[in-house]
Amino acid sequence: MPLLIALLALFIPRITILALYFLTNWFDAVFKTVLWPVLGFVFMPVTMLWYSVVYHWFGGHWDVVTLAGLVIAVIIDVAPSGIGRRRRRVVTVEEV
Repeated sequence: MPLLIALLALFIPRITILALYFLTNWFDAVFKTVLWPVLGFVFMPVTMLWYSVVYHWFGGHWDVVTLAGLVIAVIIDVAPSGIGRRRRRVVTVEEV
């Protein structure tokens, strides 16, 4: 069950991006080329969604609130990769 929850958490942003792309015109004016949405979909979907939210809801103006949201989105995207995760030291019988 925890594996299903983890997989669902990883795919919800991507499903949201696909739904917005196919059912609305949300991403039409945000990106000038196709490269950035594809890279955002594959590597950093939450950050891509936040960037488009800033473009639509905040008029593309970056201030403290929007930058804080960007930092949180990047942390959410990077966290599953294990960066910053400490490895536990395995104690063997000989060391004790």
